[in-house]
Amino acid sequence: MAVLPFVALVFKPALPAWGFMWMMAFAIFLGCKWLTWWSARAKAPRNKLGPSLAYLLAWPGMNAEAFLNAKSVPQKQAPFGWCFPATQTLLGIWLVWGCAGLVHAKHPLLAGWIGLVGLAFMLHFGLFQLLALGWQRAGFDAQPVMRSPILAKSLAEFWAKRWNVAFHQLAHTYAFEPLRRRIGPKRATLFVFLISGLVHELVVSLPAGSGYGLPTAYFSLQGFGLLVERSPAGRRLGLGHSLPGWLFSTVFVGGPAFWLFHPPFIRHVILPFLSKIGSF
Repeated sequence: MAVLPFVALVFKPALPAWGFMWMMAFAIFLGCKWLTWWSARAKAPRNKLGPSLAYLLAWPGMNAEAFLNAKSVPQKQAPFGWCFPATQTLLGIWLVWGCAGLVHAKHPLLAGWIGLVGLAFMLHFGLFQLLALGWQRAGFDAQPVMRSPILAKSLAEFWAKRWNVAFHQLAHTYAFEPLRRRIGPKRATLFVFLISGLVHELVVSLPAGSGYGLPTAYFSLQGFGLLVERSPAGRRLGLGHSLPGWLFSTVFVGGPAFWLFHPPFIRHVILPFLSKIGSF
């Protein structure tokens, strides 16, 4: 399954940039899903065809051991817990098929960013959250992929506990822990962020055909920021908690976001995709 991204490259000349982006993203996703399922299959008493297919094809999380463990207790659902993700789904729909079109003629880059944010609200914060609640109702331990990242009071909390927890679980298990034992936690942290950057190069820069190095620079910066946050000076400044920590993490994550989703990606991938789905 690790060869799936390379297989996707074969189809690159025949696909529009946005089609290649989705194909590469799904190839990496399916490869990671297979890896986690294969590692957990012997430990999971629920490892039967139905639950395994549900995990592989109908759940974006990467914790196969919890999902397939019949003894794992799902998170208790709060009253009206479905309302917030449903609202975020509707917000995403409005941003993609309403707001983006309003500004596209005069500000195409802004329209692309609005559409990108809308897709995140619709999928990651909306439908994926609703899917988690549905699997929990069915008795599976399916924890949300996004966990209110805007509330993070530190970079460590943002990347480890709130933003795309599925990727964090994968990176922690298969990259950070093996590296930590060999080269220490600081170097392992930087290396894992470097890996994140390279993965995003495949999904962002490669389809756009430009902007190479910017996603890697973004994630490398996040790794150095995390080390600064954990340094004696960072602790004295309160960067790991409370208001200073929230301000530091918000500015550090959001400020250079244009490195991650750079203008060539917006122009050559996101805007054509939004046009294809009828946003404008």
